[in-house]
Amino acid sequence: MRKFFFIVFLFSFVFSSQSQELNATVIINSDKVQSSNKQVYQTLQKALTEFINDTQWTNRNFKQQERINCAFNIIINEQNGSNFAGTLQVQSTRPVYNSTYATPVLNINDTNFNFRYNEFDPLIYNPTVYESNLISLITFYVYTILGVDADTFALKGGETYLKQAENIMLLAQSSGESGWQNEIGKQNRFALIDSLLSSKFSALRSVYYAYHRNGFDNLADNKRIAKEAIEKSVIDLDKLHNITVGNYMIRVFLDAKGDEIVSVFSDGTPTRNQAQMLTVLDRVAPTYKGKWKKIK
Repeated sequence: MRKFFFIVFLFSFVFSSQSQELNATVIINSDKVQSSNKQVYQTLQKALTEFINDTQWTNRNFKQQERINCAFNIIINEQNGSNFAGTLQVQSTRPVYNSTYATPVLNINDTNFNFRYNEFDPLIYNPTVYESNLISLITFYVYTILGVDADTFALKGGETYLKQAENIMLLAQSSGESGWQNEIGKQNRFALIDSLLSSKFSALRSVYYAYHRNGFDNLADNKRIAKEAIEKSVIDLDKLHNITVGNYMIRVFLDAKGDEIVSVFSDGTPTRNQAQMLTVLDRVAPTYKGKWKKIK
């Protein structure tokens, strides 16, 4: 009987250890803040790491090797009692089939990372209630990571997760924090999730899928065909040009992919439509012209 209970316990442990979806690193930099209690940042860093990695965010069971590698880099610029202001950089990667390479998927810098926190406050996510700006900020990006990552494996495969991120945004609007509001021209959390779910930007989600599944996942088998698929995906970014002020969603894509594109197309014989791809890159991301010149 004792052996039976041990087996049940072991099975439960293995099952639960496979259910979490993210393998997140959280780093909090408080060098800009003069504070007598630096311990609060270590406590918060540990609490956020456990909150992100130990919460089951979906109804899927992820094996250890399937967990999404991601990073939450927080820079605290100001502290006034329990009020904190800073920036948050969110990054995630995805493995490439038949390779040890991890391709960057997201690299978002949120410059409006403001929240209240008292040391040892519990971090609990309730999908139907706005609890705090800190919890909403973190869970919003958790579901954005999950959604965009799923989009790279199946066409619009991340719809459910992106809808959850949208729900978090809608609940958080009651806080009055500007990052959640619909402000024309603002490149904020509202603009990010609204664009990802908008039919106007459906081409972008197709690009995420084709770039990874038709391109990078085939590099090991047929480099020429894979590069042509990546090239076509980049050219398709032109469909998004001038849809919104500042081409925010193109920037979201290229902030993660810019260096990678340069690396792929600076290696070997030029592809068939490389000149067209460079023309598109110069048009949709002129601030990166110096980067694109490295493509030969």
